[in-house]
Amino acid sequence: MSNTKNNGGPAFPRQHDWSYGMTLRDYFAAKALQGWLAMYANDTLERTPPPESAATIAYAYADAMLKAREQ
Repeated sequence: MSNTKNNGGPAFPRQHDWSYGMTLRDYFAAKALQGWLAMYANDTLERTPPPESAATIAYAYADAMLKAREQ
C-alpha cells in the first residue's frame, strides 16, 4: 500500500507542464478554509479557531472532496 496521498494533480495545469502551480488538494483546502473562516467574520480574533486547527480541518474537507471525485 502506498503512503502517497492523492493530491488531485495540478489545479491549474499548463499544457505540457503538469508540475506547475498548486495541487487540486491545495485548491480545495483553500476554498474550504475561506468558506469556513467566513463564519467568523464578525467575531473577535480570540474567537476564531487557531490556524493549525483551521488548516487541519481545511485539508480534511479537501481530502473528502477528492475522495468523492473518485466515486
